[in-house]
Amino acid sequence: MVLVGLKGTLTFMSIETGQALGPFEIVSLLGAGGMGEVYRARDSRLGRDVALKVIAERFGEDEAALERFRREGRAVAALTHPNIRAIFDIGESDGRTYAVMELLEGQALDERIQAGAMDWRSAVSMMVPVCEGLAAAHSKGIVHRDIKPANIFVTDDGHAKILDFGIARLTEAGSGGPSGETLATVATQAGTSLGTVQYMSPEQVRGERADVRSDVFSVGCTLYEMLTQSRLFERGSVAETMAAIMNDEALPEIERRVNGPRELQRIIAHCLEKSPVRRFQSARDIAFALQGVTETDQTPSLGSKSGGFGTQKVNPSVAVLPFANMSADKENEYFSDGLAEELLNNLTKIHDLQVASRTSSFAFKGRNEDIRTIAERLNVQHILEGSVRRAGNRLRVTAQLVNAADGYHLWSETYDRTMEDVFAVQDEIAQSISKALRVVLTEKEKDQLSRLPTNNIAAYDLYLKGRQLISEWGGDGLRKARRLFRRATELDENFALAFAGLADACSQLYIFCESHPDYAREAEEASQKALRLQPDLPEAHVSRGTALALTKQYEESLREFDLAVKSNPDHSEAHYYLGRSLFGQGKFEEAARAFERACDLNPDDVQAPSVLAMCYERMDDPQRTEIARRRTVAAAERYLELVPDDPRALYLAAIDLIALGETDKGLGWAERALALKPNEQIVCYNVACAHATLGNTDRAIQLLERTVLSAGYGVREWIEKDPDLDSLREDPRFIALLKLLDDREEMRRAQLEGE
Repeated sequence: MVLVGLKGTLTFMSIETGQALGPFEIVSLLGAGGMGEVYRARDSRLGRDVALKVIAERFGEDEAALERFRREGRAVAALTHPNIRAIFDIGESDGRTYAVMELLEGQALDERIQAGAMDWRSAVSMMVPVCEGLAAAHSKGIVHRDIKPANIFVTDDGHAKILDFGIARLTEAGSGGPSGETLATVATQAGTSLGTVQYMSPEQVRGERADVRSDVFSVGCTLYEMLTQSRLFERGSVAETMAAIMNDEALPEIERRVNGPRELQRIIAHCLEKSPVRRFQSARDIAFALQGVTETDQTPSLGSKSGGFGTQKVNPSVAVLPFANMSADKENEYFSDGLAEELLNNLTKIHDLQVASRTSSFAFKGRNEDIRTIAERLNVQHILEGSVRRAGNRLRVTAQLVNAADGYHLWSETYDRTMEDVFAVQDEIAQSISKALRVVLTEKEKDQLSRLPTNNIAAYDLYLKGRQLISEWGGDGLRKARRLFRRATELDENFALAFAGLADACSQLYIFCESHPDYAREAEEASQKALRLQPDLPEAHVSRGTALALTKQYEESLREFDLAVKSNPDHSEAHYYLGRSLFGQGKFEEAARAFERACDLNPDDVQAPSVLAMCYERMDDPQRTEIARRRTVAAAERYLELVPDDPRALYLAAIDLIALGETDKGLGWAERALALKPNEQIVCYNVACAHATLGNTDRAIQLLERTVLSAGYGVREWIEKDPDLDSLREDPRFIALLKLLDDREEMRRAQLEGE
């Protein structure tokens, strides 16, 4: 049998009508291609017609290729999606391998295009479900590798179906060809149609491994053809076509030929970026962008001034995700996390840019979430993501800024540098983001971004390790962080951030673990040194204010927090620790205002609304107390979806759940937190609070005694004013604990004065 192809002649050995392949009787030939022939066949077992794709004989002796086909066939058969042609079975008969597929009535998209270019609305409405089908396959690790109009089928009732999933991969593998073999070389060797080459991505042309972004490129080629009835990169020969794919810019031709909204032109051009990192990163993103075009002819992008996700925003907004650690040494993860956190901190210094908090952004660490989903969750317009590879003194940092609405890469860059250049890389990334988002930097902001924190890379490395540990909210981690910060300050006596970090570690040890005078003294000394070195550093003012509050120097403490807020009004920790200081003084209304601001700046934080509820309770405002409690629980539930075993979220929300009447759930969360960290003082304290609110006095006292007597925990002012402990105040054991704290405080004061 002979079939005429697009650029030549295809020859196949056809199977006779009425011949049986296993339980299937051949009814008629439906078509043929480079892989083999497709027949209409009758399933004698089920009494239904199916499509039978019989693999070409040239693959029959390549067992490795056939096994790959069988394996991928099984994978595709597991997919159940209305826009993917179903594979029912893989079989063999008389030495011929075949796939049993869903029989479709209608025509292939390439046949429909031959009748004329499609209306843009029809093309978009057809491509959205195709992209959704692709996304479903991609989510299972299956890449099509040969998306083109001939592989999209339009049924008589108007449904689009993707054909030949998994089979294109066999074509790419060829029959024992060289590792650099491409689809085009296979097609040429086989004498088959050269139509496939016009839809190849640049990486396929280069013989590189194709991933989901190669399918994205092919979608762009297909969309262009649907709208223009022509192939964007087709030239007079295979070599010229490949050169066009590699080198010719798509946008000018798209703008000239595509008759549709400007946004649709941009979507097609974005699919056809030469670099995979600049394209849509998933088929789901294309579907989302196309749906936006169908809703209105001129849908503004999320990066425009109209804002996004239903919220009007005056300033652009961004979330910095944890950078992926690509180093051979997995322990270098602290460095990739630290680099992302430092970038986040730098971006918060830009007044006209809204930056999602670390708590919110880093909750997505290690989660393979869609960019749009993350942006919706964090209520931002843009996402900054990247990776870090560190080998000795060499450093490779990649970063890309993505517009969440349509998946466009607004900016991306790779930096191959030495460790000594790490600060320059951070500065360049921050500057590039401001340019991409059209944020004009003030001279002060430029100075802050370009200022080097230290000239000692070893000290900076220790600092990043310390910051990672301090963010984990655990006694052991805080003690290790204290040692690392101290060592960093020894290596560089002018490293203000390291001194601020040392003060923070000591203050948190004093507040949450062990109220030892050494921690208070070291926090005060380190914070004082940080301010002497860098008087305009917001982190230093926060550290100083927190340290001063430990020794009841409240007026000085409030001045420092005020300076921190003036220096950076969006510094959520400044507002949070200001609130703690005010709460300890019994200034509940002022504390509530500070916590309210902290909640606004960091809506996914659990601790700020939890303490805000305590303020409202002390203010005898039950309505706002309940609102704050529900806010705590909602934040905790969102966070625990991403980080299920975070004891801090569990014990904080547990208290509010109990207060809201969800006793069993609250107590369960409290005990779960205790099981995760049974020896952590702050966990024991908060679980004691949960039991106290339930009237479980003995259990509450037992846990308090464990923290106060055994571990030395206890900030007297906090325990005295904590409303969760009100049920214990008449108990002699609780009174004795307060007396013990008074005695300890007197002794510490004497020690400090003696020194």
